[in-house]
Amino acid sequence: MTAPTRTRLERVRASVGQQIEDELTGGIGAQELAEILRELHHEDHRQDGVFGSLAQLLTVAGQAAGRIEPDRDGEMSCPLHEAAALITENAGLQTYYATRALDPQGEAA
Repeated sequence: MTAPTRTRLERVRASVGQQIEDELTGGIGAQELAEILRELHHEDHRQDGVFGSLAQLLTVAGQAAGRIEPDRDGEMSCPLHEAAALITENAGLQTYYATRALDPQGEAA
């Protein structure tokens, strides 16, 4: 029996993961790393960052799940809303703290 071939999506994910790893290893400095991390989370405009976009996607998915829940009890929608909140309030905030520590002067930029 042969191993199943990887789908195009799996190959793209692996490629992106490897590219990110390659970019962040080696001679990266604190200021440059902080600039990259700022793309994940923008304190002043949270919806502009990657985390904000992901939280928005989860919120919309939670709303859609709420509309199709048979008992309207939140079993499908609540976990999605909670995931969106965790991304914004936890992952985003922790990334912001790391960014500030890496490059305190960069916050004014």
